[in-house]
Amino acid sequence: MRHRAAGVAAAALLAPLGAPAAAQALIQVDRGIAGARLGNTRAEVRAALGRPESIRTGANDFGRFVQYRFRGGITVLFQDRREVTLVSTTGRGDRTRRGAGVGSSEAAVKARVRGVRCETIAGSRSCHTGRFTAGEIITDFLIRGGKVRRVSVGRVLD
Repeated sequence: MRHRAAGVAAAALLAPLGAPAAAQALIQVDRGIAGARLGNTRAEVRAALGRPESIRTGANDFGRFVQYRFRGGITVLFQDRREVTLVSTTGRGDRTRRGAGVGSSEAAVKARVRGVRCETIAGSRSCHTGRFTAGEIITDFLIRGGKVRRVSVGRVLD
């Protein structure tokens, strides 16, 4: 009986080691980051991420926008002020299911993100899914100094 109780106790202590980490921000390739997904409304983003640390409004070449910034380096853009068109992160805690994110090497991104292509565009190094064509949805890993500095998931507007 004593051996059985020790075995059950050991199993209970070791079980969490095999379980996936909970509550980590997740980069969902071509979908979103940390609960903010392309197409979400402002209310849906607040429900998922809470109150933004800052809110910025303005206009750019594509019209009016609202930008939310959250702790952990997450930025959410609502172009035309209606729905999420871009989510980005500079936070090191945000990762794809296979572990790619800010701080990863270009080689790691190539190995861990299916369908990614790396190239230099207008002087910036980028590993990305999809094409930079209007209407396409892409996930872009901005590379500087051989490491990912920012990950963005968004719809190409122009």
